[in-house]
Order: sequence, then structure tokens, then C-alpha cells
Amino acid sequence: MGIVLRIAIILIGILLAFAYRAIQELSVTPRVPKNIEFFEYWGPTGGDPYGDGLDVHPFNISYPSTVIERLRQQLYDVPPLAPPLEDTAFDYGFNSDRLMEIVKYWRTDYLDRWAEREAYLNQFKHYKTKIQGLDIHFIRAQSTEVRNPKRIVPLLMMHGWPGSVREFYDIIPKLTAMTNDKQYVFDVIVPSLPGYGWSRAASRPGLAPSKIAVIMKNLMARLGYRRFYIQGGDWGAAIGNLMAILFEDDILGVHLNMCLGSGSPMTIVKMIVADLAPKYFIEEEFIDYYHPFWPRNHQLIVEGGYFNLQASKPDTIGIALQNNPIGLLAYILEKFSTWTNPANRNLSDGGLEKYFSLDALLDNVMIYYLTNSITTSQRLYAEAFSIVELSRKYEFIPTNVPAACAKFRHELMQHPDWILKEHFTNLLQSNHYDDGGHFAAMQLPDDLYNDIVQFVNRLYVR
Repeated sequence: MGIVLRIAIILIGILLAFAYRAIQELSVTPRVPKNIEFFEYWGPTGGDPYGDGLDVHPFNISYPSTVIERLRQQLYDVPPLAPPLEDTAFDYGFNSDRLMEIVKYWRTDYLDRWAEREAYLNQFKHYKTKIQGLDIHFIRAQSTEVRNPKRIVPLLMMHGWPGSVREFYDIIPKLTAMTNDKQYVFDVIVPSLPGYGWSRAASRPGLAPSKIAVIMKNLMARLGYRRFYIQGGDWGAAIGNLMAILFEDDILGVHLNMCLGSGSPMTIVKMIVADLAPKYFIEEEFIDYYHPFWPRNHQLIVEGGYFNLQASKPDTIGIALQNNPIGLLAYILEKFSTWTNPANRNLSDGGLEKYFSLDALLDNVMIYYLTNSITTSQRLYAEAFSIVELSRKYEFIPTNVPAACAKFRHELMQHPDWILKEHFTNLLQSNHYDDGGHFAAMQLPDDLYNDIVQFVNRLYVR
């Protein structure tokens, strides 16, 4: 028997084993729960689960000079760092020479202008409201020109990790402006996810993405919207997907960057099968967005060390980063380097300033530092991959909500349309972009804006 035939038989055997396992795991069909717990309490022990009230309070970002000067001193009190290996750039993680350049900028130029940066962060209206026992922070940006409610489109935009509301600052003004490419303006609501930024973290275990989906639905109801659009990437995409599943009748449309299909093991089987002859499944010009399967998954493994830590021991790595601005800076900015383009590992400066200004990157780091939220933000990984959350299998449930996917070439992970359509049964739009990575709203706000408007224009009825 020829070697090629033997390899083929082995591959077929492996695929059949995967398929059999997948069928076993899917033997129980998941269903959307009939009675969603809209008042499940996540606040401090002893609090009133029905005591939220309906108040929405203005919120202003403001920190005393003592906090800023303490940070400045921490940035001066840096112990000697291990020098990088020769000719390694970012291959071993964040290059310590580059790190110290950014630290110097942070403690001098940036902090010298903190009043300016604080004003920049406050340029949009910020609010807080209590939902299910948690103080939820959000930005709400509206047009000052348009008053006709038929020309106002509600849009919930959700960030991920290690991002924040800061990711959306360049795209918000475009969405709220009256422009020739749309007959409407967006009422943009951008919350800090629970445990992120100025939103309170849960006091007990269990606040997984499906539970956050309920909090976000309650937030929109608080603001007067039963039906609305969703946009998100990273955790924002995961939560937006779950909202489209759990509240199918109320979501006008879901627009995602980082589009994934069903969480079923069958998805892996299909990707492996397609890898044998991808041209039969995907247009040739887009094959390298998804294939070859194994090298792309190796890339996920290279970038996935943080994932294992945060899904298993988030508090341990949180303790190492909490009140440690140097470690926090390296940990977060490394993601903005290699998740924007893996080739940035080969650059001595990490490619950070190709698309992002240091001010923008440091604004995001400051939100984690000032709110002391690095540990609580990372707990979302542990909650998402807990046995309880995985057993719900909500992501296996197809949704007929109108959907759109913006696919940026260097996104960490995304699925081709032929897989997505099994989950998003009403996939109306799927655009590929030659550039861009994980932080699309911050990196390429014009491209993301145009993609969102193109999608909503398909559905908008005045």
C-alpha cells in the first residue's frame, strides 16, 4: 500500500473519530431558555436584588493629582529589567528596551498633559446606572442636529479584553454625524463591561458572557430601547452573538468583527476537511484568511499563553499586574502589537505606532490602572470557560437575526462564510479587508464605520 494512501486512510480515520465525538457532544440539542433571569443579582452580599431603581447619573472621569503623581513615581522607580536577547525584537514578548522608551514618555510627556488627556476622555457624555446590583458605566453619544426619532438608530457597541470604551473614540463622531452616506444618525451606547473600567465587578462567581448579555439587554431597556443594533469585537462579539440568540426578536441586526460560527466540535471537523482542498469552499483570494488550518492554529497557540492563565488562574496573574504599571503596560501593549499583525514580532518597536498613537495606547492602559480593574476584567475568561457556562451550549443555537461580519486580515480567529451561515442563518454581509487586526475600531475606524453603515443601510426603513 502506497504511503499517500496510508496517510489518507489515517486522516480519514482521525476525521471520523472527530465527527463521532462531535455527534456525541451534540446529542442533546440546546435551547434558548424560556425564562431568562432578568433580575439575577450580582452585587454585594446583602444587597437588594430589586433595589436598582431607574436612575441614570452623569459621570465624570476625574482623579486627584496625588494619584497621578504616585503613578509618576512608580514609573521612575523601575528596577533594572533584563536586556532583550540579540536580534529578537518582540519574539520573546515585549522588548524591554522599547518598554523603557514608552515608560519615559508615559511619566513625562503624557502625565505632564494629564489634564488634557482627562478632558479628551470626557469629551463624550458618561453615565452610570445600577443594573442587577452592579454600577454599569457607559458612554452615550447622540446627534445634536437630528430630533426625529425615525432617523435615530440605537447602536450598542461592546469592547473586549484588553480594550475598553477608549477603542471607540475615533468612530463615535462618525456614527453620530449626519452624513451623505446614511439617512439617519446613530444613538451610540458604549458600556464598560462588568469588571472593566468604571463598571463594577460581580461579587460572586458565575457572571459569564450569557449573563452579561442579559445585563446589556437591561441597560438598553433602561435607556428606552427594546429593539436595537449591536456591534462588537472580541468579548463584545461573543456577547453580541449571545444577545442575538437569547433575544432574537429584539435585535435589529448584529455586526461583528471577529466572526465565529457555532462552538460545536463539528466546526473544527469542517475546517480540517476544508483544509484538504480549500478552493472548493472559499474564493481563492480569501483562502489565506482561514487556511492553512494548522499554521493558523499554531499562531493561536503562540498568542494564547495569556488565555490559559486567565481562564484558569485570573487572580494570580492579576495580583502580578495590579498596582504594577510597568507590568500592566507590557502585558496590554504586547497584545496591541502582535494582535494587530503577527509580523510585528519582528520589529524592534513592535509596530505599535504604525496605527496607534502612544497617547491612545496609554489612555487605554490608564483606564485599567486608575480603575484597578485588570484582575476583575480577566475573570471573564474563567467564567466563560467554566463547566456551568460551557454546559449551556447557547452558542450552538442558530440565530436568524440579520448579521454582518467585517473580516480583517490579521484577526486572531474567524470563520469562513460557509460555516458562519449555519449559525447566522440571515448573514447579509461579509466583507474582507486587506489590512487590520483585532482592534479594528481603534486601528481602522473609517473601514469599520463604512462596514457598519453599509449593513444598516440594507435594513433601515424610515
